[in-house]
Amino acid sequence: MIKFENVGLRYGLGTEVLSDLTFQIAPNSFQFLTGPSGAGKTSLLRLMLLSLRPTRGIVRVFNREASSILPRQMPLVRRKIGVVFQDFRLLDHLTTYENVALPLIVRGRAESNFRKDVTDLLDWVGLGDRMHVLPPVLSGGEKQRAAIARALIDKPDVLLADEPTGNVDPPLARRLLRLFIELHRSGTSVVIATHDLGLMDQFNARRLVLNQGRLQIYD
Repeated sequence: MIKFENVGLRYGLGTEVLSDLTFQIAPNSFQFLTGPSGAGKTSLLRLMLLSLRPTRGIVRVFNREASSILPRQMPLVRRKIGVVFQDFRLLDHLTTYENVALPLIVRGRAESNFRKDVTDLLDWVGLGDRMHVLPPVLSGGEKQRAAIARALIDKPDVLLADEPTGNVDPPLARRLLRLFIELHRSGTSVVIATHDLGLMDQFNARRLVLNQGRLQIYD
């Protein structure tokens, strides 16, 4: 689904922050992306999302070379990739339900066609009784689950999660991990960026380890 070939990335005229990355994200796979703070995990996720272009090398997404995708085609490609950001990016003036439904609303779908999907998904992440409240009322863990639901509502082929358990306590982190595992078992490829070794030890999965801009893979 995602393939990197000798990819390097630098910002401006600085030294490369990512160097010679060659790996692939297979269909229906699960992997942790880890490494010390500042190792480049978020930059790598942005390359996978196509919100960054590599300085060199080739990035392929769904069998298409990223450099060949026209700007007008980009939304269709990104629709297949769900993203959970560290800062949630919920809109405070919209309810939990409206935030989760937003990707479908933007696409112009009628609410009658997606209302059940949104409510079922909110029930699945444990927010069925919080769907009509605004984000400022939600706890950090509830905001995180709402962000996860929004990333999943369009049924992505790949889910990228940037430190999705960084703002929650250990019991909730384990609950969120179980949600990601269930998602993976339903057929979605999952990439979780985290520095939480305890969390990774709870599930035997492939590890992509970034260190000083280079990648090591442990299957």
